[in-house]
Amino acid sequence: MRIDKYLKVSRLIKRRTLACEACENGRVMINGKVAKPSSPVKVGDIIEIQFGSGTTRVEVTSLAEHVTKSEAKEMYIVK
Repeated sequence: MRIDKYLKVSRLIKRRTLACEACENGRVMINGKVAKPSSPVKVGDIIEIQFGSGTTRVEVTSLAEHVTKSEAKEMYIVK
């Protein structure tokens, strides 16, 4: 699954366009490397997202095309 889609489906970022912009501006990293919007994500990857002055680190636990709001939190573990 693409990183921009994963961020939207997991509800880490609200919209896919915002996820694309965050990737293009170098604010998203996968396993310590800057991610492009099309970068692939797999279970076990560590994603870092810079929001303003804070950084969120999560580990990918599952991938799904469509999930409900309650299931979205089960797609990752906050580190």
